[in-house]
Amino acid sequence: MSNTENNELLVGNLRKNLLKISIPTMFGFVLQAVYDMVDIIWIGRISASAVAGVTIFSTVFWLVTVLNEIIGTSSISLITQSYGKGDMERTRRIIEQTLTFKALVAIISGVVTSIILKPLLSFFTDDPMVLRAALDYGYIRMFFLPIMFSSYSVNTALRCLGDAITPMRIMIISSIANIILDPIFMFDTIPGTNIPGFDMGVFGAALATVISTIIAFSLGFYILVRGNKKIKISLRGLFQLDWEIDKKLLTIGLPTGAEMLMRNLSSMIVLKFVSIYGTNTVAAMGIGSRLFSFAFMPILGIAMGTSTMVGQALGAEEIDKAIDTAKFSALVNVAMMALISLISILLPDKIMALFIKDFEVIRIGIPMVRILIPSLILAGWSMGLGSVFTASGHNTPYLLASIVSRWGVQVTMLLITSQILKLSAIYVWFSFVAAELGELIIILIHYNKGKWKTKRV
Repeated sequence: MSNTENNELLVGNLRKNLLKISIPTMFGFVLQAVYDMVDIIWIGRISASAVAGVTIFSTVFWLVTVLNEIIGTSSISLITQSYGKGDMERTRRIIEQTLTFKALVAIISGVVTSIILKPLLSFFTDDPMVLRAALDYGYIRMFFLPIMFSSYSVNTALRCLGDAITPMRIMIISSIANIILDPIFMFDTIPGTNIPGFDMGVFGAALATVISTIIAFSLGFYILVRGNKKIKISLRGLFQLDWEIDKKLLTIGLPTGAEMLMRNLSSMIVLKFVSIYGTNTVAAMGIGSRLFSFAFMPILGIAMGTSTMVGQALGAEEIDKAIDTAKFSALVNVAMMALISLISILLPDKIMALFIKDFEVIRIGIPMVRILIPSLILAGWSMGLGSVFTASGHNTPYLLASIVSRWGVQVTMLLITSQILKLSAIYVWFSFVAAELGELIIILIHYNKGKWKTKRV
């Protein structure tokens, strides 16, 4: 029996419904990426060493988010399928357990990583200015890691219930706060004015990000506790363990967590290869990473909307609707990334100049922008179809795709081009294209196998 009456997303025109839930999510993520870019623009005013330091920390930092990814991915499958079935009580318990587990693992991760942060960063650089910038930016981000994890959770919960507008509004508010606070905290005088600032440098950039994250979490948590016509969580429920749910939170997303671990470890190895070419190339890579993340946000917004709809469709046993939604998602992603790629090919110098004035960094970055950003066309295709794995709880294909593409293709290619053949840094950028192609092939194979159609959590 169909349960589509429990959710308006599965009624009417599915493609319009997908855009209805995805566009606010996409806009929110794009704005979040904007303030990441603003961070790096302001940091670029300090020095190339500051950009390199923040780049190195950011690469290490994403390694820490593996546990967040495990529980977060599990929660998407659990919340959307329970909601699709119309089980509101179980949906509420899952949200409460997600918040609790996210906070606990963030505390553990933050403490452990803070202890080993300095030697870990030293693996990538022996430049004292770069290392100092990385530590100034890094320690405070680690201290407030539980708030960051929890902020993701409240927004994810709202989206899984079909409410994409509220998380978008929350992200707009926190993004504006970060953009305003950045120059106030970073410089002795706010650029373009005579208004005095706090002159904290890269520490100020991290502090602005932390404060904006606290704002985002506080708003989302208040909304969930206050409740609406769909769900209202209880503070008491946050302190009551439910082993049936907790076990699934820790296991369903394990393949995705392992995938992210493999991906982030490979990113660290890639950064090590990049560091061979010097601080300016690392700085260019840092700008490229932010640009890549910014361009990737529309894909992520569509993918999260797709995961919500596909998960609810699977919960309601509407397989055809799940298939149609995933295919349309892939088409939209490819079209968006083709447009963004055209801009990056035509205007790479102007794009780089937005972030830094160092001529050498800009020179290195021009081919990087022209090669790196178009690889997102392939990523958009794989993310659109791959949303069915997150929704169903069948997350193994992502793990296999990551191992093959990042380690079998990219790291191997970099080893050959940089260490054996001693080729230029341009082959670093080509390695990203090769990796995205490898990932797409694996995703297509497993999508067509169709195991995700029968997987339930």
